[in-house]
Amino acid sequence: MSGPAQVTDGLRAILSHPAVYSGFQKLLGAERSRRKLSQEHLRVQPGDVVVDVGCGPADILECLPRDIEYHGFDLSQRYIDAARDRYGDRGIFHCADVQDLVGEALPPCQLAIAIGLLHHLDDPAAMGLISSLYERLAPGGRLVTLDGGYWPGQSRIGRALARRDRGQHVRTAEGYAALVDARFSRVEVIRREDLLLVPYSHVILECTK
Repeated sequence: MSGPAQVTDGLRAILSHPAVYSGFQKLLGAERSRRKLSQEHLRVQPGDVVVDVGCGPADILECLPRDIEYHGFDLSQRYIDAARDRYGDRGIFHCADVQDLVGEALPPCQLAIAIGLLHHLDDPAAMGLISSLYERLAPGGRLVTLDGGYWPGQSRIGRALARRDRGQHVRTAEGYAALVDARFSRVEVIRREDLLLVPYSHVILECTK
């Protein structure tokens, strides 16, 4: 299983710095996007254990209830350090490669999320991660992912922006759905272009165990 693949030149290299990344996301309207994602798709309940793989600086915590148990995982030590500095009292943060997130490396949980992660992973790595997350979900638990994607009829701007993403594995909506472990009882594929201030094309997977 290989690790994340991404382009890291020019502007995309600058985005590897947590403060720059968060600021750039704010300009695009990511705060509103996270609120919509939380309210309409994550639907975190008080007392839930939440596993966030590819958590970055953990800005999603601004939109989640305080009375949850949050575990954030990211490959970037910079992002993990930033998350600990800002949210150290609200979560447990781990610097780890997705290929190491198997078995008890992941806590049992009601909700697993991967926001902007799958398009950085090739098919074997993405499928392996999803399988590992399935194993740690409680019965009825859910996996929610969000990534840039392609589909017929999407806006030209949305397609162009997806092509410029740092991730090297941006897929069609059907391509993301094909990654999902067949053991999930229900998989919903959602296409949205209204999450950011620009019409970025997002594919959301909601998978129920």
